[in-house]
Amino acid sequence: MKVLIIDKVHHALHEILERAGHQCLDISEATEQEVRMALPFAEILVLRSRISIGQDEILSARNLKIIARPGSGIEHIDKEFAHKNGIRVVTSPEGNRQSVAEHALAMLLTLFNRIIIANSEVKQGKWDRKSNQGIELSGKTIGLIGFGNTGSAFAEILSGFDVKILAFDKYKSGFPYEATMERLFESCDIVSLHIPLTNETTGLISNQWLSQFKKPVYLINTSRGPIAQSHALLEGLNNGQLKGVCLDVLDEESENLTLPELSQIPQATRELIQHQKAIVTPHIAGLTEQSYEKLSKVLAEKILAEI
Repeated sequence: MKVLIIDKVHHALHEILERAGHQCLDISEATEQEVRMALPFAEILVLRSRISIGQDEILSARNLKIIARPGSGIEHIDKEFAHKNGIRVVTSPEGNRQSVAEHALAMLLTLFNRIIIANSEVKQGKWDRKSNQGIELSGKTIGLIGFGNTGSAFAEILSGFDVKILAFDKYKSGFPYEATMERLFESCDIVSLHIPLTNETTGLISNQWLSQFKKPVYLINTSRGPIAQSHALLEGLNNGQLKGVCLDVLDEESENLTLPELSQIPQATRELIQHQKAIVTPHIAGLTEQSYEKLSKVLAEKILAEI
């Protein structure tokens, strides 16, 4: 089959598919217009987040059988319309589960131990031990919302830190650490989001949602930005509902994973980014050397299984 690759992916994907007899055309350096012109060529389309695949793109790709996306997020793909047209959508969330989990832990420990602040002060010649006193993760109760690939991977890492783990997943049961959302509201010191962006989860983290916790919490979001309302996070930090946030994603991030210039985003988001109790990274939790390769290998095998 003819495979059109429109984003940078690890060469392992090409090698596995070509070894199986498929023809790969890599146009990851082409312009967006050139990509759209090439869509009728594709029987299998491999993309990350470069362009959105809506009804127009699907209709123009008249030979398309499979849309394959390394990773998990498919909010930029009209999955329902694809399915109606007999096109399967394949993802590989298993490929970066470990990197996302490790990044979440790294951000949390960085926040708890004031590492960014202390490092900045030392570089400016300030050696202040007392005000940079940290807190330990040990003994905390951590609530995981979503217990799929990244949620379960985060739980595995946390299991060695002498913490209590609670996990809520609306669409699963019978998994380790299972608890009700009411119990998370009652008990958590830290909450970590591991859910996809859907109509149901967009804007989920609001002032009202945060107010249901019985004590101030730390929040980690390595999922998708629009799940958590930036103004609610800022207000939570300022009124004490939130003790700190670790954000790899932001509300204003587009479905193609880009962020407008700071001058173009709301004041609340700018203040959130600059807040001393916020650790913010540019959607890189799933980006490691190892995950880059694993995402492509897993995806290639899934594509072959679909053919």
